[in-house]
Amino acid sequence: MFKYTLQRMVWMVPTLFGITIVCFCLINIAPGGPVEQALSRIRFGAGQGSGGSAMGVSNEILENIKKQYGFDKPAHIRYFIWLKNIVTLDFGESFKYQRPVVDVLLDKLPISLQFGITSLLLIYMISIPLGIAKAVRDGSAFDLWTSAALMVAYSVPPLILGILMRQFLAGGAFLDIFPLGELYSDQYQSLSTWGKIVDRAHHFVLPLTCYVVNGFTVLVLLMKNSLMEEIRLDYVRTARAKGLEEKSVIYKHALRNALIPILTGLGGFLTVFFAGSIIIEQVFNIDGMGVLGYNALLARDYNVVMALIFLQAVLAMIGRLISDVTYVLVDPRIDFQ
Repeated sequence: MFKYTLQRMVWMVPTLFGITIVCFCLINIAPGGPVEQALSRIRFGAGQGSGGSAMGVSNEILENIKKQYGFDKPAHIRYFIWLKNIVTLDFGESFKYQRPVVDVLLDKLPISLQFGITSLLLIYMISIPLGIAKAVRDGSAFDLWTSAALMVAYSVPPLILGILMRQFLAGGAFLDIFPLGELYSDQYQSLSTWGKIVDRAHHFVLPLTCYVVNGFTVLVLLMKNSLMEEIRLDYVRTARAKGLEEKSVIYKHALRNALIPILTGLGGFLTVFFAGSIIIEQVFNIDGMGVLGYNALLARDYNVVMALIFLQAVLAMIGRLISDVTYVLVDPRIDFQ
């Protein structure tokens, strides 16, 4: 296992290198970069229109703009400079916000953490018990009705669900039960501890519903099918033949092995640090990582985009490695060579 882990960690380096160089090239060949945008602002301010050339701007100003944004060097030199800087987590300065990228990310991180961790916990807290209940009641009315409800929930796009909830429950055309935007009320600081918890929960209901409703359907069915497959195996029949109670057979014998496929998604828990959905955040006016990434792409804020790509790639690879290690801890029969 140690050898396998070491190999995976070594292979992370060229994988990460490949991801970053491909993304860097794609971002840099996209039209409308920060230099072009700066030139357009200068021309617009001077009343000369917003054409695509540098007409009306002196070569000195043009060179200063390129130097300001680091475009006075060839693309491959800029990439290796960026690669050298990220060793110290120096992602440069945001072109859009005129602040260090790390500071910009830290501003949005609490929002992503709150929604990411809460939605992850809710998904697993709902999926595992519901999947177990469906497996032990396979074919019953409960199983059929919950399956129908899950299919309906899975088929509704988050955008449509968010718009419907906003119209019906957040002061659209019907009820005004839940607030939109921000994470807490204006009087939040004056509330008691319990009042703050309730206030946060009140603001979280609608966006969290959109985050969770599509996330747990597949996990519920995976839990159900995995447990049902374990129940049919010989060791479960043997446990029943010994006279063990059904609860003991299910929860002490079959459930542990049935949980192994569920561990596949556990590696993704690290990505909750940068969890974000452009659609959900736009619908509910939440200024999180999804909106940050979207605005950075529109503004060609290369440093922010590359920082998001790099950090999410690192966390995703580490998460996959943790999933593999967890497999072995849960089931010693698994052996990675």
